Formats: sequence, structure tokens, C-alpha cells
Amino acid sequence: MREREREKGEREKLGEREQKSSKDELFHVIHKVPPGDTPYVRAKYAQLIEKDPESAISLFWEAINAGDRVESALKDMAVVMKQVDRAEEAIDILKTYRFLCSKHSQESLDNVLIDLFKKCGRIEEQIEVVKRKLRKIYEGEGFNGKPTRTARSHGKKFQVSVKQETSRLLGNLGWAYMQKPNYMMAEAVYKKAQIIDPDANKACNLGLCLMKQGRLNEAISVLQQVQQGKIPGSDETKAQKRAGDLLTQIRSRQSLPDSIELLGLSIDGDLLNGLEQLVHERGPFRSKRLPVFEEISSFRDQLACN
Repeated sequence: MREREREKGEREKLGEREQKSSKDELFHVIHKVPPGDTPYVRAKYAQLIEKDPESAISLFWEAINAGDRVESALKDMAVVMKQVDRAEEAIDILKTYRFLCSKHSQESLDNVLIDLFKKCGRIEEQIEVVKRKLRKIYEGEGFNGKPTRTARSHGKKFQVSVKQETSRLLGNLGWAYMQKPNYMMAEAVYKKAQIIDPDANKACNLGLCLMKQGRLNEAISVLQQVQQGKIPGSDETKAQKRAGDLLTQIRSRQSLPDSIELLGLSIDGDLLNGLEQLVHERGPFRSKRLPVFEEISSFRDQLACN
């Protein structure tokens, strides 16, 4: 009898432990907090559960000094700093401490830097990093020679192709040129991005770019393609609303603006040919020049006539 009671008690304790373990696992999955009790885990807890950014930053520093998931700690700390208007400080920290991270992690650190440069209005530095990433893709280094890579967003993993990454980066480059503002250069970049891997968001940006140049009919044509669902991503509510808002702005204009900003093309000489051909072939082709996209003289001639 006593033996049976003892066995029953052990089974109940085991069941309780398993139940607690299951609840802990569910908690970590729901809140995207890693298990354990390391400085990095405590930092993520402060960031995601307690919503205490300053404590999270201190704990991320502790994790970096302890060598605890340094790459993740650096990136996450930079994100938190951006949220509390310490983006300039985050840029300096990433530049100073990125040497602690592996070569494989440098690409993701560059992605964080691009967002920080954008936040701080440091357009030239943003353009420099984007171009550097495009060069790496061209040279076959961005994906370590592979056609896809694994990316992570909001705790989920997914595959990104060379075409998708190239188009995404060109979209970032186009937006940076829009801020300069150099609308002719932005137009050329957006058109190249749409040839490689079109999407509704970049189509809306291209429409805005054409509108800024006073080329309203062309802008309407591009934005109507979004409204008509002819471009991937057009079915998203956000894309439809943005296209509609831009079309309303265009149609409300009674005449062209007194002055249309047609800035000349200003792009590095070695960034004129290549990425479109690259992403449609198995591997990168090489030349003495390291281009970003194909010859755009036709865009230049067309824009000069408008």
C-alpha cells in the first residue's frame, strides 16, 4: 500500500513538473523571450515583458560585456535605443563594437545601421551602406554564394531570395535619394527594383517620385496598377489606401507647380550595369566595374526631354 502511494506521489510530482515546463515553454513562445537566466534573457524580459527600455539597455550592455549572445544583444540594444530617441548613440555603439561579432553577422548589423541612419536623417551614410550591400550581392558574397538565405522577423523564420533582397535594397536606395531630394535618381532606382522583383509599396514610391517631378499622367498610370491589383502586394489594405491617397493628391492639382525639381543623375560610375542580369542567372558575372544596375542612360534621356 505504501509503495503504491509513493509511486502515485512521484507520478503527481512528475506531472506537475511537466505541466510547469509546458507552461514555461508556452510563455516563451508567446512572448518571444528565450529561456534561461542569462544577462541577455533578462534584457529581453525587461524589453518585452516589463516594457522597461532603460533597464533593458543596461542588461544588454551586461550581456555584451559577458560575451552572452553579443550579436543579438548589440542589435536588440540598438533597436531599443532607437525607440527611446537614442539612435545617434546606437550608431556609435554599433560601429565601435561590431568587431566582436562574426563575419556572418555583419550583414544583419548593416541592416540595423540602415534603419538608424534613416531615423537620424544621415542620408549619405545610409546610401553608402546600401550600396556596399548591393556590391556584396553582385560579387556573390551577400548570400555566401547561395540563391537564398534565412531571415527572421517578429520571431518567425523565412527564406529570402537574391531577387527579393536586391529589390528590397534598391527600394531603400530609392527612398534615400528621395530624401536628398534627387527624384531622377530615385526614379531610375525604383524602376530597376520593379524590374527585378515588383511590389506595391515600391510602386507607390515610384508614383510619388513621378508626382514630385510633375509627371502626373505617368504617376497616375503607375498607381492605378496598384488599385487594379496588377502588382504583387496590391491586395494589402495599406497599399490600396496609399495608392488612393496619392491619386487624390494628384487629381487635386489644377496645374503643374511653378518649379519642378529635376536634379541631374549623380551616381558612381562603377554602379551602372549588372544586378538585373545577376539575379536572373545562377551566379554573378564579373567585370572590372562593380555595377548596381543596368545602363540608365535611357532614363536620363527620357527625363531630360520632360
